[in-house]
Amino acid sequence: MRPVLRNLCRYESLIDGSIDLVDVARMNDALDVQDENAARYREATKSNG
Repeated sequence: MRPVLRNLCRYESLIDGSIDLVDVARMNDALDVQDENAARYREATKSNG
């Protein structure tokens, strides 16, 4: 559901098959990278404060 909640796709696209599990997995991987980068940035700027 993260891709839907982050507005990368519409829920209806999951239901009607426009988007398959491979697409969802790729979006989740990209969101994982984005979240990790944001966490590293926060940590780095906090340390250099």
